[in-house]
Amino acid sequence: MAGNSQRRNRRTSNKKGMQVGSGGQRRRGLEGKGPTPPASARKGHKKNRVANAQARQAAVRRPAPRRGGAKGTSEMVVGRNPVYEALRDGVPATTLYVQQYIDNDERVREALQLAGQRGNINLMEAPRPELDRMTNGLNHQGLVLQVPPYEYAHPEDLTAAAYDNGEDPLIVALDGVTDPRNLGAIVRSVSAFGGHGVVVPERRAAGMTAGAWKSSAGTAARTPVSRVTNLTRALEGYQKAGITVVGLAADGEHTVQDLEALGGPVVIVIGSEGKGLGRLVGETCDYLVRIPMPGGAESLNAGVAAGIVLYEAARRRV
Repeated sequence: MAGNSQRRNRRTSNKKGMQVGSGGQRRRGLEGKGPTPPASARKGHKKNRVANAQARQAAVRRPAPRRGGAKGTSEMVVGRNPVYEALRDGVPATTLYVQQYIDNDERVREALQLAGQRGNINLMEAPRPELDRMTNGLNHQGLVLQVPPYEYAHPEDLTAAAYDNGEDPLIVALDGVTDPRNLGAIVRSVSAFGGHGVVVPERRAAGMTAGAWKSSAGTAARTPVSRVTNLTRALEGYQKAGITVVGLAADGEHTVQDLEALGGPVVIVIGSEGKGLGRLVGETCDYLVRIPMPGGAESLNAGVAAGIVLYEAARRRV
């Protein structure tokens, strides 16, 4: 009996059963952990602290851009000379309508040639009654050019573009400027002096029409224009982002050449030639500056005044 019991114990002890293993941890422990991360990504390293500080500073200084500003309305350019000039000056267009059986004079041929060279303008032939209806009876002379709605930028897009280029924002805001030709001339000056865009209010102000495009001499294609519902609130938003707001006024306490703030992030506010800055806009400005005029003129055209101040700002940034 004792022998039988010992044999059973030996059989039981030799029988294989479930055993506790490492769960693959030893094998995974032998695997590599990948390349060593750069110093700027290693916690506790000096370069990591510097990178984190720069990221925090950028987050405070530059808010994320909000794309998708307001859109303007479509526009019709009518008449042989206006249509030819719009095509020649690069005004955006979608469709050129040509009257059936039109007298094919030199202006018509030149307009058709320019539209064909663009390659993205549809050519449509239409009877005269249809063109009369489209233009509300204006003297279209057989040519009508369809201009698409202008896509305005968001105010924050202008500052974001500046910071993306490692530059301080240089922006012009217009208060009560109603002539599209002045708007186009100011867009041209902003482009010439390295500015980052123009801000206009929705009401009682010029928008980016075909006339403004022509006056900009093509620079409107690369200089964004933002349209806001409330100019004062837009200026306050720029101030909260650390940007100085400088208003141009005939009775400003500072002169343009003496204001050091023009060398940093700045919004230059230009008023209308007759009324100047509105009361609320003027009170919002951090500084009011004037352009010395020894010749005795009371005021300057808005486009000319903007060019002078932009030149001084650009000079300080060199």
